[in-house]
Amino acid sequence: MSTTPSPSPTGIATENPAEVPAEERSTVRSLLRLWPHVRPVRARLATAAVIGILASCVGLVIPLVLKWMVDGPIARGDPAGVWLGALYLLLLGLAEALLFGLRRWLVARPLAGVEAGMRADLYRHLQRLPVAFHDRWASGQLLSRGTTDLMLLRMFLAFPLTFLLVNGVTILVGVGIMLVQDWTLGLVILGPAIPVMITCGIFEKKYSAVARRAQDQVGDLTTVVEESVLGIRIIKGFGRHRSQARAFHELSHTLRGTELRKARLLASIWAVIVTLPELAIGAALVVGAVQVADGSLSAGTLVAFLSTALALRWPVESIGFLLAMSQEAATATDRYFEVMDAQVESPGSPRAPAPAPGGGQHGPAERGAAASARAAAGDASRAVRAPGEARLSAATDGGGDGGGLRFENVRFRYPDAPPGSPPLLDRVDLHVRSGESLALVGATGSGKTTLTALVPRLHEVTDGRITLDGEDIRALPRDELRSMVAVAFEEPTLFSATVGENVLMGAGDGAGEEELGRALAVAQAGFAHDLPRGTGTQVGEQGLSLSGGQRQRLALARAVVGRPRFLVLDDPLSALDVHTEAAVEAALRQVLADTTALIVAHRPSTVLLADRVALLSGGRIAAVGTHQELLRTSAEYAHLMSGSDGHQRTGASGEGDGR
Repeated sequence: MSTTPSPSPTGIATENPAEVPAEERSTVRSLLRLWPHVRPVRARLATAAVIGILASCVGLVIPLVLKWMVDGPIARGDPAGVWLGALYLLLLGLAEALLFGLRRWLVARPLAGVEAGMRADLYRHLQRLPVAFHDRWASGQLLSRGTTDLMLLRMFLAFPLTFLLVNGVTILVGVGIMLVQDWTLGLVILGPAIPVMITCGIFEKKYSAVARRAQDQVGDLTTVVEESVLGIRIIKGFGRHRSQARAFHELSHTLRGTELRKARLLASIWAVIVTLPELAIGAALVVGAVQVADGSLSAGTLVAFLSTALALRWPVESIGFLLAMSQEAATATDRYFEVMDAQVESPGSPRAPAPAPGGGQHGPAERGAAASARAAAGDASRAVRAPGEARLSAATDGGGDGGGLRFENVRFRYPDAPPGSPPLLDRVDLHVRSGESLALVGATGSGKTTLTALVPRLHEVTDGRITLDGEDIRALPRDELRSMVAVAFEEPTLFSATVGENVLMGAGDGAGEEELGRALAVAQAGFAHDLPRGTGTQVGEQGLSLSGGQRQRLALARAVVGRPRFLVLDDPLSALDVHTEAAVEAALRQVLADTTALIVAHRPSTVLLADRVALLSGGRIAAVGTHQELLRTSAEYAHLMSGSDGHQRTGASGEGDGR
């Protein structure tokens, strides 16, 4: 899939797939991609098409009844025959209406199911796409594909798909009937056929490009609306409502221009499709009247011929908007599959097994058993030791067995980085020993958050490897990996759900009130019990009904609720006041005693939670040691920690034990 980012009115790069030139696109080929989704309901669609053809053919019988009436009962002055003909016409009209109603009933439910299924497939696929994909694509573009585009596809399957066939068959049958009635009048009616076909071909190419442009612009407009709603506090706080309104107006004006271009194209083809057949019917009327006057054509035949021609007006005139809807459906299909064709995260492909401590190689089962045994041994060891003893041992035992979290010669470059640009992370070697907590410190933009995102494979390493208890994370199924590693991000994200549901997302299916209460206690999030409905209170979209510190504490609770073996925290206390931070740190120390943790830290108070500290500088680990060691040996680290808070907290805590 070839895509190119384009700037949005707000200055944020959004993903707009590069348009394929109309001459290189095939409407039929695009629409054929819908077949796997339509296959389960093909019987109903085929039945509906047959019923639609029957209904149209019933309508074409009406002119023949009129011919019989004019040349028979009316010519003979037979009132009974006229009433009988009127009854036939009434029955034919009712039959046509019932058949069309049956066709609509047959397609309504299954096509709603097709739309729902495609929307569910899109949502599942979005969940499996890598973070890098979502970083590039604007949310409004994805939203429009799941709503507007799928609605267009359902409308196409319900109406144009069937009626392109129904109307095509109707036109062929009607033309055949007219030629049988009088071939000279039939040739007069067929005169505009070639100009109409040429016009349709030109229209299809032009309308395809404009329809694609309009649908992309709808996605851009959706993005602006979504950003404005989510960022309403910023917009109001800085008084930027006028500039946002201007940006929205510009996009709306652009979309309006595109829609008007579509309307002009549609009007032009309608003008041709309506005008030429009307002229042909007028010419046929004149020629037919002359033939009737000469006695070479009966009045009933002329009435039947003209009635058939008038009955074909709708099938012919509908060609314009049926083609337009088909083109919009084709571009909607292309947009839908641009997302569906994006490569999803692999579930975890087997790789060469990591060497066992004794130098041998083991298969997946043995490696898993060994890792479980190591984890069990670590748990048992921690269970018989006091927390302080466990932490001291973990920090000084050397970790020679490769346990814990290890980065080995890790390099990382974003997939969309300019060619030749240096990697963000370059030859990172770091070992967080089993049961140890390690603080990661570095200047803003040094790559700390990116490094932590590599552990749960939110991004993939460009080179090197990361191991958990000796297991390469790329050899682990993603579900298993992410059940072992819990994360808490600096910018906490909450969902439109209850407090309890948000926190328990970090636990297994069997977690309940006990685990929820423990996690809230660790995160000092007791405020949740004081909400109107306690932990059953809805927090609202993005959790904006809560303060920043409350959201951060709930995110921390979500990270620890599942008692993970590995914990990755990205500056988890940045939004807390001093007193709450101290209470959270006290509770968090007990959690860190039983897990292996990597903590991104910007403040000395957070650094002091860890056993050791790693300094990330220039994309590499520049120094590793305790807090006091790095203060003495690293000028860069001392500068980063030189705030007054650091001196006060260091002095007050009396941490002279080598942290």
